[in-house]
Amino acid sequence: MKKIVYGISNYKMVKEDNYLYIDKTPFIKTLENLNEKYLIFLRPRRFGKSLFLSTLHYYYDENTKKEFEKLFSDTHIGKNPTPLKNSYRILFFEFSGIEVDGNIATIYHDFNKNVQKSAVAYLMNYGYEHKYIEYINTLTNPKDVVKELFTIAKNDSIYILIDEYDQFANAILAHSMDDFLKMVGKGGFVRSFYEVLKTATLSGVVQRMFITGVTPITLDSLSSGFNIVKHLSYKKEFNALAGFTQKEVEYSLENSIFQQCSNIKKERLLKKLKSWYNGYLFNIKAKERIYNATLVNYFITEFDFDDCSLPTNMLDSNVASDYKAIMRLFTIGDSEQNYKILNQLIETGSITGTIKDRYDLNREFSRDDFITLIYSMGFITIQDEEFGEIFKFEIPNYVIKILYFNYFAIELKNRNNLTVLKDIQTILVDLARGNGEPFHQQLSEVIRILSNRDHMGFNEAHFQVITLSLLSFASFYFIESQPEKNRRYPDILLIGRDKKVPTNYLFELKWVKGREDYNSKKKEGITQVEEYLEMDTIQAIPKLKAYLLIGSKDGVEFLEV
Repeated sequence: MKKIVYGISNYKMVKEDNYLYIDKTPFIKTLENLNEKYLIFLRPRRFGKSLFLSTLHYYYDENTKKEFEKLFSDTHIGKNPTPLKNSYRILFFEFSGIEVDGNIATIYHDFNKNVQKSAVAYLMNYGYEHKYIEYINTLTNPKDVVKELFTIAKNDSIYILIDEYDQFANAILAHSMDDFLKMVGKGGFVRSFYEVLKTATLSGVVQRMFITGVTPITLDSLSSGFNIVKHLSYKKEFNALAGFTQKEVEYSLENSIFQQCSNIKKERLLKKLKSWYNGYLFNIKAKERIYNATLVNYFITEFDFDDCSLPTNMLDSNVASDYKAIMRLFTIGDSEQNYKILNQLIETGSITGTIKDRYDLNREFSRDDFITLIYSMGFITIQDEEFGEIFKFEIPNYVIKILYFNYFAIELKNRNNLTVLKDIQTILVDLARGNGEPFHQQLSEVIRILSNRDHMGFNEAHFQVITLSLLSFASFYFIESQPEKNRRYPDILLIGRDKKVPTNYLFELKWVKGREDYNSKKKEGITQVEEYLEMDTIQAIPKLKAYLLIGSKDGVEFLEV
């Protein structure tokens, strides 16, 4: 079995060390045939953008001409090469490693060092005299570094590759809009850097450029100084440039898990992967939805091949950390408006809005700006087209839904000064062991506090969202929330991720506004639970406890059925 590409973004290493490679090289010709030469491509984190950038590097670099057959012979582009292969000198910038916890001066210093490092690598790769390298290392302004580099290399044909163009800037934006604008606004050192790149395209030394990132926020701030780039992110033909299609996922599994575990139920496993990692659509007319590539590869690498069982954790902790850090951007603009959008998403499963290709940070950060932001980051995706440029958005998959519920629970705690939730993990472990009383008490206290603060507007949807938010910290459970909405199915199922989890749960939730409808809701709920327990799919769940949860402003009653 070939090794799986996980945490590796160097194309040459992938090919030389016999990793399983999903061939994205057909997109090279498509990109090359565009009328535009300076391109930007945005996708959520962990979609495989860096590996594609590395693929471009080795394909176009004049230094890899002798290695072309070895690196590309078994790929689409190797069998159908373009006239421009190995015809450029590559100038590569990567901006993800800049320290953002310091002040502006520290960030400026790190940015300059990063640019210097890239310039020095270029000069060394293409045999320039050491005196030029020494001179570049004396410069303390990133604008001067690239300006001098282009003077030294004035007769070269350069292809610029920029990875994660916005990562450090977005991290700053999450802390301070003022600091962000000082860096990327007019006169800022980041904007000045890009202005020099633009000048180099006009002089002819920079022939092509491909930039990757996550959000279009930084792009707006640079636009007047760097308005030459073509935004490809939402073009139909590039929907699958990063991430995996269904066919590519099946190919990966056929050459890994299905190869080693021949008796595994393939359709069931594919269905599970789809619910966890699939769902992304970047153009309404695109043919299929896209998987998060890193999470699929994580799943394969963590799969237990000895007994052919699922990973203990379906969510890569590195990816979870990425998204939790990105969630800081949820405070940009009107945080109350943003919170309402997230609340609507969690309660109803969808929102409507438009996608903007860039922002105007000199104006108020609007509702559609925030929708575009969380769409760019992968927290929502296109569900359907409403009309015109209005789209209906949904949470793409289970991974994102769980992250939402985690975030929502923490927001509830912070916004309402809740002293609860301190020992939620311990409480959920007790629940798994069959002792539901601590969870009962915790949920009752939260519901009692929140419903009394918002008694008139509180309803069953609120009740279910808060319950799910608390349960979302139980990493040892698969949490299914109304998994088959168009059929009879319980509100919440908790299924252990492995056989060691002692207890599984079925919860049906009812909200009562007064004693007058208590008896009818109780009777209705018990009947529903009894009907669920007659279903074959429910009876197949081992070690199952079933409860009716009746919520009110006085707390929550747990009734075992």
